[in-house]
Amino acid sequence: MFFASDNSGPAHPAVMEAMIRANDGYRFGYGAEAEMDRVRTGIRDLFEAPEAAVYLVATGTAANSIALGTLSNPWETIFCTKLSHINEDECNAPEFYSGAKLTCVPDENAKMTPATLRATIEGEETRGVHGPQRGPVSITQVTEKGTVYTLDEIAALTEVAREFGLATHLDGARFANAIVTLGCTPADMTWKAGIDCVCFGGTKNGLMGVEAVVFFDPKHAWEFELRRKRGAHLFSKHRYLSTQMEAYLEGDLWHDLATKANDAGQHLADGLRGMNAVTFPYDPEANLMFFEMPRSLHQKVRAAGAQYYLMGAEDGEGDEMVMGRLVCDWSVGREGVDAFLAALKA
Repeated sequence: MFFASDNSGPAHPAVMEAMIRANDGYRFGYGAEAEMDRVRTGIRDLFEAPEAAVYLVATGTAANSIALGTLSNPWETIFCTKLSHINEDECNAPEFYSGAKLTCVPDENAKMTPATLRATIEGEETRGVHGPQRGPVSITQVTEKGTVYTLDEIAALTEVAREFGLATHLDGARFANAIVTLGCTPADMTWKAGIDCVCFGGTKNGLMGVEAVVFFDPKHAWEFELRRKRGAHLFSKHRYLSTQMEAYLEGDLWHDLATKANDAGQHLADGLRGMNAVTFPYDPEANLMFFEMPRSLHQKVRAAGAQYYLMGAEDGEGDEMVMGRLVCDWSVGREGVDAFLAALKA
């Protein structure tokens, strides 16, 4: 009953086996290994983007921050929601790597809208040399509250960005989960919807630690390479990144693992919906959800061994409503979900 984070689950056995195989013998370093050549081809095929520039880093923070640094200038501002990972959970790394600032766009259900984005963009670049200039737009998919942008919503946001000549970045730490929810292709959710750069996440979905950064316009390639090196995120033994991603792509493992996580998440949400004491501030759409229930029920299920984040004190009045966050990774399965629901009902 571990629902604290999809970062916390195990790496898939196929990934570990691939890393053991990659440990045999010698390889050229820094991304010059044969595995990376296959990964580059595989990601280009997956995204239907034969000219895309493809790079790997070990963390989502590095992926987002170096990508945004490549898309922006130090005198610009990056548009995102207050609830985005780059604003809430990356310790100013996007500002550090880019030199730019973040400007928060008002959200509805953790998603920016074309109207709020346009109004926020229009509010910047109004003071000439004295104020920040407009920079890229960053969209989080799946959002940090478990909601999912539709393809039309993404396309509407990128259309607004294009009106102002701005690039768009997709933080896809849970990219695969969104693809499963929408039933679309990676191309549909990225360049076909107007996205310029995507961080294709793997760490939350069964990899030990690797994220791909994909630029659909290869003009950004050399600058990203320089920024990655200068930012200390170019691995010398790069094969241990590329072999993970190669295993992830093999047989669409990335899609299979996200499907398992989403299925568990929806099974959990359905079970909680059947309980009168439970409410959702955001409609769960993938493998991540926030929920509220009386503190006494939190105490009960946590005493039974469930682990998840509680947005409030565990001790206090038993009937007070307290929010929690539940995240299903690929390995939790229906058994873990059923155990959690049974503990609540016991």
